[in-house]
Amino acid sequence: MPEQNTSERPKASSLKPLKSLVPFILAYRGVLVAALAALLIASAALLALPVALRFLIDNGFASNDVETINRYFGWFFAAAAVFGGFAALRYYLVTWLGERVVADIRTAVYERVVYMDPTFFETTRTGEVLSRLTADTTLVQSVAGVTLSIALRTSVSLVGGLVMLTLTSAQLTFYILLGFPVAIVPMIIIGRRIRSQSRTTQDRVADTSGLADETLNAIQTVQAFTLEPLQSDRYGRAVTESFRAAIRRVRTRAFLTAFGITLVFGAITLILWAGSRAVLAGAMSGGELAQFLMYSMFVGSSAAGLSEVWGEVQRGAGAMERLSELLVARPAIHAPDNPVHLPERAGGKITFRNVTFHYPSRPDDAALEDFSLEVEPGKTVAIVGPSGAGKSTSFQMLLRFYDPQSGRVEIDGIDIRQLSPTDLRKQIGLVPQDTVLFGDSARENIRYGDPEADDYAVEQAAKAAAADGFIKTLPEAYDTFLGERGTRLSGGQRQRIAIARAILKDPPILLLDEATSSLDAESERLVQLALEGLMQDRTTLVIAHRLATVKKVDRIVVMDAGRIVAVGNHDELTRSCELYAKLAELQFGETP
Repeated sequence: MPEQNTSERPKASSLKPLKSLVPFILAYRGVLVAALAALLIASAALLALPVALRFLIDNGFASNDVETINRYFGWFFAAAAVFGGFAALRYYLVTWLGERVVADIRTAVYERVVYMDPTFFETTRTGEVLSRLTADTTLVQSVAGVTLSIALRTSVSLVGGLVMLTLTSAQLTFYILLGFPVAIVPMIIIGRRIRSQSRTTQDRVADTSGLADETLNAIQTVQAFTLEPLQSDRYGRAVTESFRAAIRRVRTRAFLTAFGITLVFGAITLILWAGSRAVLAGAMSGGELAQFLMYSMFVGSSAAGLSEVWGEVQRGAGAMERLSELLVARPAIHAPDNPVHLPERAGGKITFRNVTFHYPSRPDDAALEDFSLEVEPGKTVAIVGPSGAGKSTSFQMLLRFYDPQSGRVEIDGIDIRQLSPTDLRKQIGLVPQDTVLFGDSARENIRYGDPEADDYAVEQAAKAAAADGFIKTLPEAYDTFLGERGTRLSGGQRQRIAIARAILKDPPILLLDEATSSLDAESERLVQLALEGLMQDRTTLVIAHRLATVKKVDRIVVMDAGRIVAVGNHDELTRSCELYAKLAELQFGETP
């Protein structure tokens, strides 16, 4: 679902996207049936009001009988009370249904998005997804709730009113029906324009959300380079474009509303003029004219209401189309139909067999090329090389964030494409160099390693990662909220939380992206001891940037341009591999 140019997206051409709402609505059939029943009772009471008024005029006033007048007023009030009570019940049920449906849609979209592979997020901005989860679902909420309520009420009132108009005066009703095409055809044409403009408006809103998300997540960089005026100007231009798109839609919809109301009530005026002539000629009674007048008001207001609803439905169709794109999205990385199951704790043997891989965003550059590596269970291998050599890519291949274009990656001799990605990743612990913490407490951030772990296990993992000391100095110790992305902690503290998380997970395979790179000397010594204990009897791959790391591993793999150029220990590679010797001098601070 590429988002590089939202203006190139196809516009909604029909109301078909709204069909995606049907399964969500039908999940609550009971509420829907109750709402329809309340609607029918309320509509029947509403349509009874003009009949009561007719008898009040023709029988009550004509007979000049107070008792008769009181009785008809009682009927009139009873019908109004029934209408009011069941109209309120119908509104509540339909609104509840709209809220529930939108909550389910948000949940379904989010569950779909969190399972998408990295390729999806290479071409889709996070702000765009957030816009769909908020702005678009709000529009759908309006359609599935209040708009649906109004549409049902006005539709029943329109049909019922036309039926009662026909029973009151077929001739005058015929005149009304003749004018309907004149009103409906322009509404449909203008409505299509509103749908297209609504889609454009939502695209522009998504642009502003994406820009704000991108800027606020890099606020320190923005401020460090004094880019506040530039970013404010960019955001202001995006907001202006969003405003202009919205005004174009509002202008078109205002015209549609004015056109519909003028046409409908102009027709009613004409019909009432004809009806008054019929009363003067004795062809209708005064009560029948009053009845016809009320039904005409019902029909006119219902038709005008439907013109308003039509504009909302058009907007909802555009929003639902955008949400449907996410609902039908399928990750490129998924479990096979009949996945192979690893034991609860895998042996940990890792094998790369002639793996060649190009990132989708860089199809001409091989991130890995004919890459072959075998790591025996319990062994530790360090991967070193210049930036862009393919070190992190090997981690991503092992986690199956991507599939290779050729070759295969194996765990215990099983091609990982035969495994469920979830089962595979349960066997692997990752400590990234760029630590990611969540807006939660220290305890819960560590517990992400094992959501079922108790508090004691969490605290023991923190102690093993040399994190217990600084956590206990926080205002609420383990229950302290760490801020969004862990902003209340230093880089080294965040990294120790990530290490504690991996220790708690207790996986047979560890991936360490230089897990001690942000620590001071004392913390590094403590964490290094913890990691050495953790790496015992586990298969470990380390992306190494420090000499202390590479000197303690079983093998060192030197990579360059996606290929393995040398394998050995530190002393061997210092003598035999020119690239490694240069890295040892520049990166590790050691002269060969």
